[in-house]
Amino acid sequence: MEKTDHTTILIFVPDVTPRVGFTFEFIFQTILGIQVVFTTDVAEFQQSVLPKVNYSATGFSSGLFLKAHPLLFEKHITPQEIKEVEFRQARLFFPTSEDSFLPFDPFACAFYLLTRYEEYLTEITDEHERFSDNENILVRQGLHRIPVVDQMARWISDEMIRHFPEFKIQKRSFSFVTTIDVDNAWAFRNKNFMIWLGALSKDAIRGHWHELKMRFVVSLGLQKDPYDTYKYILDTYKGFLNHIMFFFLIGNRNEYDKNVSFKNKVFRQLISSLSSVCEVGIHPSYASNQKPWLFETEKERLENIIRKPVTKSRQHYLKLRFPKTYQTLLKSGITDDYTMGFASLAGFRAGTCTAFPFFDLSSNQCTSLIIHPFQVMDVALKNHLHLEPEKAWEVIGQLMLEVKKVDGTFISLWHNESLKDSGQWLGWRKVFEKIQETALKYTHE
Repeated sequence: MEKTDHTTILIFVPDVTPRVGFTFEFIFQTILGIQVVFTTDVAEFQQSVLPKVNYSATGFSSGLFLKAHPLLFEKHITPQEIKEVEFRQARLFFPTSEDSFLPFDPFACAFYLLTRYEEYLTEITDEHERFSDNENILVRQGLHRIPVVDQMARWISDEMIRHFPEFKIQKRSFSFVTTIDVDNAWAFRNKNFMIWLGALSKDAIRGHWHELKMRFVVSLGLQKDPYDTYKYILDTYKGFLNHIMFFFLIGNRNEYDKNVSFKNKVFRQLISSLSSVCEVGIHPSYASNQKPWLFETEKERLENIIRKPVTKSRQHYLKLRFPKTYQTLLKSGITDDYTMGFASLAGFRAGTCTAFPFFDLSSNQCTSLIIHPFQVMDVALKNHLHLEPEKAWEVIGQLMLEVKKVDGTFISLWHNESLKDSGQWLGWRKVFEKIQETALKYTHE
C-alpha cells in the first residue's frame, strides 16, 4: 500500500508540460513547501491515498477537481480572453466550473501573471520603451497592491486542508531586502573637470545659485557631498548588513547614464569598500538595452573592481523587455535579477512577493534566472504618485502588511541621492528608517 505523506501532493494532468511544472512547483513547493508529484495515469490517481488534485477537463470520483484552463497546455503565445470572476471581493479571471473547488483557475492566473504574459503581446510602451504600468492587468483589476499569487496559494491550501484535514503546509517567514541603486555616486565631487565645468556653466546660465554655491563648497572640501549617504545607510543597517544590497551603474556616460567614470580611483574604492560588507550587483546602463554587448563590458568592469563574479542585476530605468532583457542576462551569467516592479506605481507587478524563476514564453521553458520582485521605489512614490513622506509611509506600511500576511519578502528600491535629507528629499530618511524598524519587527513575530 502507498505510504501516506502529508508533505506531498499528487496532481493529475493530461500532460505534464513545462508550464504545468513551473506553475504547480511554484505554488506548492516554493510558497507552500509541499512536494509535488505528477501523474497522467487515471488509475494511479484514483488509487492514491495522497492528498490530490485533478487538474483536467473532467472530474473523477476522488480528489479535488479543478477544471483546467487551456493556458498551461498550450505551447505558443496567443491573446487570452480575460473573463472576470468575483471571488472574495477580488476580480480574478479564467473561470472554471460549478464542480471545481474554486470558481477561477488560480494556476492559469498565476502563470499569466508570473510570466508577464501580457507584456509579450503589447506594443504599448512609455517614453523609455517600457511596458506601461497602467496596462498591467492587476492595475486594471485593482489588485496591484495585493500579492494575489501568494494569496491564491493560501486559498488553495485552505481547500486542501478542508478536504484533507491531515494535510499540512510548511510555514514561511517574513523577510526583507533594501536595495540601493547608485546612478550617480556624487552630486559634485570626483567629477571629470570638463563635466564639472559644463555643469557649472549650466547652473550659472539657469540661475541655479544654490547649486552653484554648493558645487564650490563641496569641491573645496568645506561640506560633504549631498549624495554621499553611504555611511548613513551602513550605520542605519549596522548589524543587519545582510539585508542591504547596492547596484552600481558603471557604463559609459551618455544622456541617461551619468555616473562617475569607472576609472575614477575614489569611485572604485567606494565600490570595493561596500562590496566587502554588502551584496553588490550590476546596474546595466540605459545604453546597454540598445547595445546588449555593452552589458558584458560593464559586468567585467565591476568584476575587476570587486574581484569576484557579478551574479545580481537590476536594469537602469527599470528597462525590461520580454524576453530579450532576461535572455541577455542569462547568457552573461546573471543568476538573480531585481528589476521586476512598477516604475510609476507601488505594488506587485507580477502579483507576488516571492522570488520565482524566469519562464521564457518564447521558448516555452523555465530558466535558471531567479526574479526578485520589489514593491516600492522612492522615485515612484515622490515623483509619480506625488506623495509626501508621511503619505508615502502609509502606502509602504500597507504593502509591508500585505507581504507579512503571506510571509513573503518585502523589497524596496532606493537611491543614494534620495537619502540626502535635504531639498526635495527632506524627510525621506524617516521613511527609510521606518521600513527597517517595521521589517525587523515582522521578522521576529
